[in-house]
Amino acid sequence: MKNRQWLLAAHPQGPATHDTWRLAEGQVGEPGPGQILVKTHWLSLDPYMRGRINPGANYTAGVRLGQVMQGGGVGEVIASNHPGWKVGDIAEAMTLGWQEYAVLTPDLPGVARVNRVDPKLAEPQAYLSWLGMPGITAYIGMLEIGRPKPGDTVVVSAASGAVGQIVGQIAKMSGARAVAIASTDEKLDYCRSIGFDATINYRTTQDLRAAIAEACPRGVDVFFDNTGGPIHDAVMMNLATFARVVICGRIAVVDKPADEDIGLRSSARLIVTRSTVQGLVVFDWWHRREEAIGRLASWNRDGRLTFKEDVLHGFERVPEAFVRMMAGQNFGKQLVKLVEA
Repeated sequence: MKNRQWLLAAHPQGPATHDTWRLAEGQVGEPGPGQILVKTHWLSLDPYMRGRINPGANYTAGVRLGQVMQGGGVGEVIASNHPGWKVGDIAEAMTLGWQEYAVLTPDLPGVARVNRVDPKLAEPQAYLSWLGMPGITAYIGMLEIGRPKPGDTVVVSAASGAVGQIVGQIAKMSGARAVAIASTDEKLDYCRSIGFDATINYRTTQDLRAAIAEACPRGVDVFFDNTGGPIHDAVMMNLATFARVVICGRIAVVDKPADEDIGLRSSARLIVTRSTVQGLVVFDWWHRREEAIGRLASWNRDGRLTFKEDVLHGFERVPEAFVRMMAGQNFGKQLVKLVEA
């Protein structure tokens, strides 16, 4: 049986393109002792993957040329040599990769662990979106770092994206006022429908700093930054005293060389406002996964948490999905569905 795989063909200089990967066929692996064989049903596309295909060092090991592209997914167990897993179980793993079949070892610790999907709790793909890594990122980033209080103003960049839409809803549940920044009026309409109080289209706004000041007259108490770049600079000039800044993503500048990723120097503003800036890598908090899933699922059952997905169909479209996500053309969490019902 053949296993189609997307392998890294080149380290991109600038934005990734379809030619960054090449399609290959290998043999489906045989699970060894304590392992399972999974047929992929869903693949997750996430901005953090861009750092994995850089040749330089990152916070974790990258993908080497000729290797299967890294990424999370959900699939069905079709063979098992593990006593705790049976054929037909649904598994989620951050290490599944861009391939149709994967041999996984469930008992590995931390991020490498294979997680059981409970279809009674949510649709399987939810474990890649609001009930998975993006949801956990929003949960930890807001409640542990952002710490919104009633009456605070929370600004979220890429607010309609996989993480941003959950951040805004958690802000509202915390009694805060939420301000969305996104790229289209359609995305901002969606943000208002899920509770954001004010919206800013950064592509059509002439003076972003002034627009943020108008939307946040008392300053920004919590800034959840998913983009970096000019949006970051504009928000930093509007921080309130004792603001908290969560640096989650840098999609606006991720394709630039390190020596070009230089924006406004905000040290003076940080001194004046006594603000805290902290980077977020959710995998540092992976021990809180079950807690986060429990609360996210509870909010969803109560109708307080909704979510939008952007789904492409077919294994051959995985690179396309990645490229369109990085260009901001997706609307909601970017997923690829491999197996149709």
